[in-house]
Amino acid sequence: MLEKLWKYKHCHNGLGRFKTKEDFDVDDVIMLHILNDEDMLGNRANLYGRFLFDNLSNTECINLFRFHKEDITRLTLAFNLPATITFNRTTLTGRDALCMLLRRLTYPNRLVDLEPLFGFSTTINSKACNEMLSLIYQRKGHLLYNLSQVQHFNLIKLRHSQAIHEAGCPLQNCWGFIDGTARLICRPSINQQNYYSGHRRTHYVKYQSVVCPDGLIINLKGAYEGRRHDAGIFKESGLYQELEENVVFVGIGGIFVLYGDQAYEHEIGLEQLHQDFNNHMKVLRVSVEWGFGKILQLFAFLDFKKNQKLLLQDVEAMYKVGVILTNCDTCLYGSETSAYFNVNPPALEEYLE
Repeated sequence: MLEKLWKYKHCHNGLGRFKTKEDFDVDDVIMLHILNDEDMLGNRANLYGRFLFDNLSNTECINLFRFHKEDITRLTLAFNLPATITFNRTTLTGRDALCMLLRRLTYPNRLVDLEPLFGFSTTINSKACNEMLSLIYQRKGHLLYNLSQVQHFNLIKLRHSQAIHEAGCPLQNCWGFIDGTARLICRPSINQQNYYSGHRRTHYVKYQSVVCPDGLIINLKGAYEGRRHDAGIFKESGLYQELEENVVFVGIGGIFVLYGDQAYEHEIGLEQLHQDFNNHMKVLRVSVEWGFGKILQLFAFLDFKKNQKLLLQDVEAMYKVGVILTNCDTCLYGSETSAYFNVNPPALEEYLE
């Protein structure tokens, strides 16, 4: 507040003339506005009331946060979030902070738009969302990073290849699908040419994902510069080495494979068969697109280009946390992919262990 008053006084005295009565009247009005504005910053609870999770109905929780009321509590425990978080002498529960992040991601909004719902200032809203984003990414980011660190990735998961075969895949050892996606971002002020696509005439970052028939995105690599090709990203990602270490079982009598489109080069473990076969597989590979679509359907903020700023936000962490939360939704309520292949995803606690 003192800084605001000093700036006003400094600018006003720079006029180079004596103050008249009218000047003092203007002074009073402006000073009163500054004081009232600053006073309001500390009284969001008085203006709107504090957020009370227990008073929300299940329908309100679904509309606001995308999860059922009881499942938000399950998420808080499964993520092992702290009981309370304190910012600037303001304390809120870990569950409330999670709700704040969920609301932030659910739909394009400004931090000030969260004030009426939660009763905290924009500063607290920002810090709480960033803290939750950081905690979830640090504690559960490994679920997308490396197949060897995923507890539920095992032989049973690979035997889901039978479900893909029963859905019409000629292969009996294909356990998932690999594909890349491009997410729009604001034009970076530094090295913008690395993220620019002449074909799409826009800027974006790329991710490489692996989707299983139970609907989970089990692996997500990125973010990569938008100009990169999918084949180059695959080589750099190290996924092939992970497949060699985790998918080839001694004594099983076969090698499990992923299916990717023509953007990926032929390797052991990646089948590139005849055109008729590829055309048939396109019908099954659309499950990858269902997975990408579900992320943005649940958390539309991730599709809001104007707020995807590489130099101001951790765009990669935000998208990956969105993927983890989408996987949590799949564990709780299923997905179009899991229904199509008739494979049940793991329980929420099993996925997040």
